[in-house]
Amino acid sequence: MTKTSHNDRLTRLVEEHRAEEAPQVFKIGQVGLYRNSRRAFLRNTLAATASLSVSGLGGCEKDRSYSSTRKSGCKSTYTVAHSRPVRSVVIGANGSLLASASEDKTIKLWSLPDGALLQTLTGHSDAVLSVAMSPDETLLASGSVDNTIKLWSLPGGTVIHTFTGFDSGLEQVAISPDGNILASSSGNSIMQLWHLPDGSALDTLAGAYPIAFSPDGTLLVSGSTDKTIKLWGLPDGTLRNTLAGHSARVAALVVNPLGTLLASGSQDKTIKLWSLQDDSLLGTLTGHSDSVDALAISPDGALLVSGSFDKTMKLWSLPTGALLKTLSGHSHWVNAVAISPDGLIHASGSTDGTIGIWSLPDGILHASLMDPAQCTLTNSSLSNNVCSPFGGATTNCSCDAECTCDTVCTCDTVCQCTSQGGGACP
Repeated sequence: MTKTSHNDRLTRLVEEHRAEEAPQVFKIGQVGLYRNSRRAFLRNTLAATASLSVSGLGGCEKDRSYSSTRKSGCKSTYTVAHSRPVRSVVIGANGSLLASASEDKTIKLWSLPDGALLQTLTGHSDAVLSVAMSPDETLLASGSVDNTIKLWSLPGGTVIHTFTGFDSGLEQVAISPDGNILASSSGNSIMQLWHLPDGSALDTLAGAYPIAFSPDGTLLVSGSTDKTIKLWGLPDGTLRNTLAGHSARVAALVVNPLGTLLASGSQDKTIKLWSLQDDSLLGTLTGHSDSVDALAISPDGALLVSGSFDKTMKLWSLPTGALLKTLSGHSHWVNAVAISPDGLIHASGSTDGTIGIWSLPDGILHASLMDPAQCTLTNSSLSNNVCSPFGGATTNCSCDAECTCDTVCTCDTVCQCTSQGGGACP
């Protein structure tokens, strides 16, 4: 009696169901010589023929969907302004220039309102956490984890001075409204003041970040991990008062254009409004579900924009504090917000690497800034249907298309993954 091989028996088994073609992954010629391969092959083939048997001889059953993972492609188009989280955005006094700082070690200059990328400034050796622009748009200051501050000339983008000697990363930089003072805060709870543009040292204060100047330049405000806010008189640097009220680190500060109101955002998920006339607490705004790390006030003082780790922004009416609208669009934390001098747009920067341009006061997303060099297109055959788009985000792809009604069910659908808040690659 002639011995029948496994392959012969399986070939007959498939032919008995008159399949036009055995599924690609089950072709006999692809079977390995190892025992485990044959066993896996047998299990898969029996499962396939069981599926074929319920389909009958001609195709798919009526009113039944079939799926196959024979081929799962993942096509990812991910559009970003920076390849790493955006930590700071600032709009110039003329409203035509936006600067952004990122953990990708670069600063980028963009034109407004069209959003074209004008220039990428390189020179820092680590993440850039903050940028500030002089009122006449001729100087840009940047603070970095590399323990330096760089002063750039605009519009050329040339480094004209580098401040060194810090023993901790520069968390925030700010330029006074008259353009004469540069202030910095670092992780070691030290604030330093310099005269611009020559860079000569003025003072050192025991304050942490965040920091903000009053519009008349006579007050410097600083927040802290100790949950308090300190008010410093300028130019002498005397401590005027300490404000207490938050239950967690103060993460964002902004003073209104009249210099009469201070807004503070905190990791306690709240925003507090303070009177700078008598240093009293005016009210507490609630609504964010995570830390409030970014604040901006419109030029007319009537609108407050807040950005949060809850991935949203909120528009608040001032001085009442009424919530007007919640804006969604970023897929990660909102780290920075800025409002244009005319009050018609605001910019937002996120950990997802995107920068959104929003119209005010309606809060509609107008555009997402895009660096063409950061566009990436990848095609992968991934069994778990997961893409890892450029910029570090992860997008889940689904491949749920109905299979074609052939004897062998195939699903060659390529899944399209698009990051939330992104634009379209050119």
